[in-house]
Amino acid sequence: MKPRITVLTIGVDDLERSLVFYRDGLGFSTEGIIGKEFEHGAVAFFELEAGLRLAIFERKNLALDAKISQTHPNPAEFTLGHNVSSKEEVDQVMEEAKKAGATITVPAHDTFWGGYSGYFQDPDGHLWEVVWNPQWEI
Repeated sequence: MKPRITVLTIGVDDLERSLVFYRDGLGFSTEGIIGKEFEHGAVAFFELEAGLRLAIFERKNLALDAKISQTHPNPAEFTLGHNVSSKEEVDQVMEEAKKAGATITVPAHDTFWGGYSGYFQDPDGHLWEVVWNPQWEI
């Protein structure tokens, strides 16, 4: 297997609400919800950079598709990282997320390792880190 990810699919409770958050709130490009004609098939894809896509799929349908039991989500299982080019951009993205309805769990702050970051949760509890790393060129 090559070390490549092409789609990150996150389970959501309310597909329409999540679509509004990512499309209207954060400005992610999408064709909207597709697959409604299929039982358990409705999904929305968002175009990210470098050919990566973010998909939102109802949790119950994701569990059904993967043939697993749906359990209670734990937001500390993983984070979605959004690296930016400056401290100011961290502040801007955090404010944009807050206006879109995100819950700010950690306000933007200087980190112990020399960067600057903050955390927010989307409407379904998925944890995003917005970070400026002075060692990375964006």
